Amino acid sequence: MTELTRRALLGAAAAASAAAVMPNATQAAAPPAGSQAAGWYRYKVGTIEVTVVTDGANTFKFTDTHVLNKTRAELNAALEAAYYPKDLMTTPYNPIVVNTGGKLIVFDTGTSEAAFANSKGRTGQFQTNLKAAGIDRNAIDMVVISHFHGDHINGLLTPDNKPAFANAEILVPSVEWKYFMDDGEMSRAPKGRMETVFKNLRRVFDALGRKVTQYDAGKEIAPGVTSVATPGHTPGHQSFVLASGNSKVFVQGDVTHVPWVFVRNPGWHGFYDQDGPMAETTRRKVYDMLAAERMQIQGFHYPFPSLGHVEKSGSGYREIPVPWNPTI
Repeated sequence: MTELTRRALLGAAAAASAAAVMPNATQAAAPPAGSQAAGWYRYKVGTIEVTVVTDGANTFKFTDTHVLNKTRAELNAALEAAYYPKDLMTTPYNPIVVNTGGKLIVFDTGTSEAAFANSKGRTGQFQTNLKAAGIDRNAIDMVVISHFHGDHINGLLTPDNKPAFANAEILVPSVEWKYFMDDGEMSRAPKGRMETVFKNLRRVFDALGRKVTQYDAGKEIAPGVTSVATPGHTPGHQSFVLASGNSKVFVQGDVTHVPWVFVRNPGWHGFYDQDGPMAETTRRKVYDMLAAERMQIQGFHYPFPSLGHVEKSGSGYREIPVPWNPTI
C-alpha cells in the first residue's frame, strides 16, 4: 500500500510542474481561453420553468463593521471554516426568470450593464447571460422587485438610462415604495450608505418616470407566484413562493446574504440590514419553515445556480446545494 503523506503530495506536484514545462511534440500549443461559459441554469417547479441567470460576483475587502455584532476575527473564522480567504468577501448576484406558461417574469435585475465595464466584467453580466439563455429582454412581461437596493434595481436601466425591459410592467413592494419615496424619510436618512440608497433608487425610478405597479404582501402577483413579507433587510422587503402542483420554491431575496456566513449564523447582523434584530427574526422564522417543510430555496446571494435546501444545525442552519440536473 502506498502511504499518502504531505511530502509525497508535494513531490508529485513538483514532478507535475516540471513535466508541464517540457515540450511535447504530440500536443499542439494553445493559449488559455481566459473566459467562463455563459452563466444560466434551468429547472422546473411543476409546470413553471425557472432560469437562473447570473449577474456575476464581486470580491472585496470588508470593513471591521461588515457584521455589526461580531468582530472581524469572528467573521474571518467563519470564512476560513467555509474555505474562503480571510479579509475578503465574495458576493454572488443571481436574478431569475420565471416562465409560468402565460407570463415571462424577471425577479430582481442585478447590478446593471454599466457595472460590467466598471467591474472589469466581474458583475453586470445579467443581460449578456440572458441573451445566451435564449431570452429576449423585450419579451419580458413583468419585472418583480424584492427591495430597493442597487444590486436588485440598477439593472432596470440600460447604460444610457433607458428602460432595460421596454415592454415589461415593473412591480414594486407597496411598503417599500411608501417608505423610500417619502421625502421626510429621505431627509432623515443618515449620511453615507443610507443617503446613497435613497438617491440611487430615485435615480432609477425617476428615469422610468415612476411608472410602477405596487403590490402587497400575501397576494398572488402572477399565476403560481405569491409574495411574502420578509422585513428587516429593508422595511418592505419581499420574498416569493413559486408553486405548481406539489412543487414549491421559496425565492428569498436577501432574507440572508451569503449563506456561508448568515445562514450558518442567523444571529449575525450585516451592516446592510436596515433593522438587524427584525432581519434576524425574519430569517429564523423563514428558515425554520423551510427546514420543516423541506422546501427548496432560491437565494439571490447564494453561489450559482443558487438553488438549495436548508436544515437546522446547532443554533443556526446549514445550506445544502441541490445537485446539478443535466435535464429540465
